[in-house]
Order: sequence, then structure tokens, then C-alpha cells
Amino acid sequence: MKNKKSWGSTPEIPKGNGLTKPNSEGSERRKFALYIDEDTLAEVGNKFAENGFGSRSEFIVEATKFYLGYLSAKSSVKYLLPVMNSIIRDQMQVSEQRTNRNLFKIAVELGKLSHILAAISDVDDDTVRELHAMIVDEVRRINGIINFESAERFQHDDF
Repeated sequence: MKNKKSWGSTPEIPKGNGLTKPNSEGSERRKFALYIDEDTLAEVGNKFAENGFGSRSEFIVEATKFYLGYLSAKSSVKYLLPVMNSIIRDQMQVSEQRTNRNLFKIAVELGKLSHILAAISDVDDDTVRELHAMIVDEVRRINGIINFESAERFQHDDF
């Protein structure tokens, strides 16, 4: 057996192609060959201390865990996006149904008001057409936000 480098008082345990040793938390670290280009190694050397890591190994382990988490999240997105899409679609359908019910109720009330006003007023067809054209222009201009006070002032020439 080759003469192996000792990591202190803890004996080395051969495992696969590398060496392992229990660390202070009781988990095992494994020594193995890592081929890395010079630029990347230099960048690791510059960044590990800046970011509070005690060694390049610790930095590389945390970077690897981060990247593995990223890959897991990326695959989770493939699952979560269709689920979220379905939930959003269902919520929009519920909202659309509620809006349609409310619009129907408003249309019924508006129809009742229109019939009551038509029954008690004496307005000719030309006036109704002019009023319709004027209201269409007004609703476009005010973006559908009807203000009773403005209509009342207009009808009483207080503008």
C-alpha cells in the first residue's frame, strides 16, 4: 500500500478511488482529483476569503451545493409551471364568471331603468339617436368611468 498523507490523528479510510475522513461534524469528506483551469482556480483563490470561506475546498463544496440546488430548482420549474398555470387559469375563470354574473345583473337593472324612463318621458327618435352618439363619445373619452354628478351638471347646463 502506498504511503498516504495523514490528515491528523483521524485514520484515513480508503473509499473508491479517494480517501475519506470524518470531519468535526461527523460527516465524511472525500479527497479526489479535480481538474480545473488556471483562470477558474485563480478566481476561486480571489473569492473564497472575500466571502468568508476558510479554504478553497469549502468554497468549491458550497459552490457545488449551490449549483446542485439551482439544477434541482430548474427541474422543479418544469413541474411547478404547469401546476401554477393551471391554478392561475382556474382563478381567472372564477373571476371571469363572477364578472359576467355582475355584468348581467347590471344590465338587468339598466334595462329596468331604461324602460321606466321611456315609459314616463316623451322623447322623439332623433333625440334618442343624438343622445346615444353623445354618450358613446363621452364613454370613450372618460374610459367608461361614469360620473353622475357630471351628467347632472350637463343636463342642467351648470357646466
